[in-house]
Amino acid sequence: MTTSSLFSSLSLTPAMLANLEALGYQQMTPIQAASLPLMLQGRDLIAQAKTGSGKTAAFGIALLAPLNPRFFGCQALVLCPTRELADQVAKELRRLARAADNIKILTLCGGVPFGPQIGSLEHGAHVIVGTPGRIQEHLRKGTLKLDGLNTLVLDEADRMLDMGFYDSIAEIINQTPSKRQTLLFSATYPSGIEQLAATFMRQPQQVKVEALHSDNQIEQRFYEIDPRQRLELVARVLEHFRPQSSVAFCHTRQQCQELVEVLRSRHIAALALHGDLEQRDRDEVLTLFSNRSCSVLVATDVAARGLDITDLEMVINVELARDPEIHIHRIGRSGRAGAKGLALSLVAPSEAARAQAIEDLQRSPLHWASLDELKAASGAGLQAPMQSLCIAAGRKDKLRPGDILGALTGDAGIPGSQVGKIAIFDYQAFVAVERAVARSALKRLSAGKIKGRALKVRLLEV
Repeated sequence: MTTSSLFSSLSLTPAMLANLEALGYQQMTPIQAASLPLMLQGRDLIAQAKTGSGKTAAFGIALLAPLNPRFFGCQALVLCPTRELADQVAKELRRLARAADNIKILTLCGGVPFGPQIGSLEHGAHVIVGTPGRIQEHLRKGTLKLDGLNTLVLDEADRMLDMGFYDSIAEIINQTPSKRQTLLFSATYPSGIEQLAATFMRQPQQVKVEALHSDNQIEQRFYEIDPRQRLELVARVLEHFRPQSSVAFCHTRQQCQELVEVLRSRHIAALALHGDLEQRDRDEVLTLFSNRSCSVLVATDVAARGLDITDLEMVINVELARDPEIHIHRIGRSGRAGAKGLALSLVAPSEAARAQAIEDLQRSPLHWASLDELKAASGAGLQAPMQSLCIAAGRKDKLRPGDILGALTGDAGIPGSQVGKIAIFDYQAFVAVERAVARSALKRLSAGKIKGRALKVRLLEV
């Protein structure tokens, strides 16, 4: 371990260093080692780094360092493309902020009522994490002021541009002090990012961490296919390898829908995730995938960016990405946290140039496998181990996970070991239970009461 990869080599407070040690941060990841010294000097920075590289902790440590706990105005603002990512970032920042006195971190995202956010803002917050649209609304209504801002972070900037947020970001930046520090994090580097940097950053330093994955962490296999068999072959791959959880990447919403139909006709539990989904449907799909009620998430790149999916066994490229860096980004979702991942790519003859671009970027020959090795039990299906119940009440009804667990397990009910994740949203809640007890769980919740009330419950079929 070199001295320069130790957090103690940075000018951080003893309290922050002790907290990092308590959180199990042994040494800096490559992106942290490359970016933190620059950020702590107050420099503007463009960092190219993928999800899972430790970038949140990097900008988190940097933005917390100059905070004044006694000034209750917004001193740091982090813009994220989606509510899920904003929640993840805020959670990480709260863990990092435990070292300091009473730092208040607030999330401001769309898809949730406006009123309570105004109340929270009136009490003051040091750090705000939010989505561009909602931050813009608060600025327009005058409920958020950014005149005391030191640090602005654009997280997953490429994805915010993909989603059409350039003008919103520009409007927000125009309401911040010119003397701020701007930190831009992005997995890829499209032209819109250059435009943002040229317009709003002061002599930014650039940091790019080699985002390639080692073969011993992610095994890649490429299959040459006839494009007419593409969707059938995804089903065959799944029936052969039988992963508990996998993401299949498609180019378009239509391809997503068509693939889900093919997989479901083969009794493979699949759901689609694309940009046209309402927030409520998106929440439902992601909940069912993360609680293991759905085995295959069929997603477009734009919809899946910023998802931190743990325990992902396999990534399938239904079609090769048009940009080799997006390919690297896609497959990096598998094989995290020390587990070995598998990435399979279906390549039609017309995609030969894309395959060549990936080979050039990886600087190593691609591993081409034969379709004949896929021995699938025909019609074997792939059911998820859990099933989810949806309850028609949520956070706004003061419903808590303990209330649902109690209703399921109390008085000789279902054993707690057969109950999985519980997710509570504003107006609905989801609980995963083992497939074998799903019907009796439905009966129990429908016939009984949760928190003294009879609530509508339905079993979701995937």
